[in-house]
Amino acid sequence: MKVVVIGALGKVARHLVPLLADAGDEVVGIVRRPEQIDRVADLGADPVLLDVENASAQDVETVLHGADAVVWSAGAGGGNPARTYAVDRDAAIRSMDAAQAAGVRRYVMVSWIGSTPDHGVPEDSSFFPYADAKLAADDHLRGTDLDWTVLGPGTLTDDPATGRIGLVPEGETVPRGGGRVPRADVAQVAAQALREPATVGRFVRFGSGDILIAEALRSL
Repeated sequence: MKVVVIGALGKVARHLVPLLADAGDEVVGIVRRPEQIDRVADLGADPVLLDVENASAQDVETVLHGADAVVWSAGAGGGNPARTYAVDRDAAIRSMDAAQAAGVRRYVMVSWIGSTPDHGVPEDSSFFPYADAKLAADDHLRGTDLDWTVLGPGTLTDDPATGRIGLVPEGETVPRGGGRVPRADVAQVAAQALREPATVGRFVRFGSGDILIAEALRSL
């Protein structure tokens, strides 16, 4: 499988790229700065230099041609509302349109556990632009004809991977504590989701738990 990872040096993608490469996938890692190229190559991906914040849908489409799947794992990192909307909403949406134009069917979005219309983040919160931007991007993805999956991990940690998660059933509220989960486990979920048909067309909300990741995703 040829997988394009957008945001290949993000904190989740740094775990994901080696997982895919070790599984025998051809991984293309998109980064925006020249000094990041060698770091992506060291992770096992073929680096591509592209500033998705400012790239057109056509620019992204060119990179996606011939791929089997796209994983969006990029983000503005917060702190600047205008840039948050530019990356987490607008650039993400352009990548979805580019995937459709390039004929890439599979698209996995790394989002967050609270990405629902009733997320409850007040408009005067510094977190609101992120919540609003991610919801808009997720909703756009749901409206495409792509074979999409939206991943909704809880509060991210740098703890070691456990290989296990707990799913949040549809319609239920976020677990107390935000459903904390290691980034390394989120990467495993993304890698497994690419191969698990049961995840297509699903918003997979999860935190740490006791169920093996592959088993949890098959149960959807």
